[in-house]
Amino acid sequence: MTAIAPYMSAFLREHLPLERRASPYTCETYAYAFQLLLCFAAHRLNTHPSSLELEQIDAPLVLAFLEHLECERGNSSKTRNARLAAIHAFFRFLEYRLPAALDQARRIHAIPAKKTDERLIDYLTHEEVQALLDAPDPAYRAGIRDRAMLHLAFAAGLRVSELLGLRLDDIDLLPQPAIHVHGKGRRERLLPLWKETMTALRAWLAVRGDAPCRELFLNAAGEAMTRSGFEYILAKHVKSAAQKQPSLTKKRVSPHVLRHTCAMHTLQATRDVRKVALWLGHASLQSTEMYLRADPSEKLEALAAGTPPTLRRGRFRAPDKLLALLHATKRGARYAEQ
Repeated sequence: MTAIAPYMSAFLREHLPLERRASPYTCETYAYAFQLLLCFAAHRLNTHPSSLELEQIDAPLVLAFLEHLECERGNSSKTRNARLAAIHAFFRFLEYRLPAALDQARRIHAIPAKKTDERLIDYLTHEEVQALLDAPDPAYRAGIRDRAMLHLAFAAGLRVSELLGLRLDDIDLLPQPAIHVHGKGRRERLLPLWKETMTALRAWLAVRGDAPCRELFLNAAGEAMTRSGFEYILAKHVKSAAQKQPSLTKKRVSPHVLRHTCAMHTLQATRDVRKVALWLGHASLQSTEMYLRADPSEKLEALAAGTPPTLRRGRFRAPDKLLALLHATKRGARYAEQ
């Protein structure tokens, strides 16, 4: 039997960051996927996670784990596929370092990803965005920070990792206010900022202080803002903004919805999907097509450009009431005979 802990440690600490040069966010995502898998396996096999052996992580257990994610944890098919991708990557790593596990790895590689639904994205209207940006109270230090975060997340269309990963030296004040974004897939981009966004950002820099942490946004302890911390702040201000815009209560506003909102507003303003892809840092236009499907203005133009077919003229004549009554009675009697 082969202990899994040394190989898991080498995969996360050496293979991903050094050999593959994966980003810290990828390493963190993979580590969380294995945390879920090992906790599930330990509970199922009645042992400790550190005592698990590689041969115990077989295809039936992985299938049971994926079913557990969807049925018990309530994860979507996309999340299920992301956890499976992490498991596949680990067993590809093992194929060259542990030939004895080759058959086990091939069986796990045979587990397919599940097809997902391509649903329309959620985004906020202009009125809803304005209510959300007005929710933080600038009379307090936390309110100044929250206003700057929300303004920047919407105006630049940032992912959560991009927003919270911004450092002080990523801000350019002259000649044109802009931010240097380290995006997904190691793609960097330089984004200019609105005057209003830069005003909110300057207000936060004035009260931020000289904390040793170099990240732009800090929590109450003076440390870098975490993903869960930003989600909590966003949910708090969405609840407050819903008092002015009740339509917000019908929407699930996640941090990524702010990115979708920026993309939709940019598309409606420019009518150019290439500019949306450039602004969001997409590697290809295929990732940006979902905004075209969600934008009704494109369909309205196509509808107005076509010629609808005509309808044949006619007038509805109501049937005789007595005959209708007899027909209904006859049909009821037939049902009673059956």
